[in-house]
Amino acid sequence: MTGPVRVTGPLLDVLEIFLQAFAHDRELHGWAIVKASKRAGPTVYGVLDRLEDAGWVTGRWEDQPPNANTPRRRLYRLTLTGAAAARDLLVARRPAALSQRAPQPWPGPVLLGWLRGLTGSLTDGAP
Repeated sequence: MTGPVRVTGPLLDVLEIFLQAFAHDRELHGWAIVKASKRAGPTVYGVLDRLEDAGWVTGRWEDQPPNANTPRRRLYRLTLTGAAAARDLLVARRPAALSQRAPQPWPGPVLLGWLRGLTGSLTDGAP
């Protein structure tokens, strides 16, 4: 995994939003990130493309019934690697952004869920 090529204000804004969502085990759609960051759509979607290319976020199309009248949204989630890298980057560039957030218990609900899934998959075939 490589990091984003440029560290910009919009990148840091988007990473802050992703870390908040990561702490609550939530996916975000692009428009929600645009609104929360108060950045222009093309700017945010450019950042999302860079983060996805770097492996910091994953994206998927939402499931929607075929008769829905609205287009499907693309949902994004910060990866474990991306969360660690985002924290490091924000500590270096915007330390106040992390200190304003409520402290999260370690290891956190997302990591615990991942570990439970991993240990469950290891014991599924056990006698």
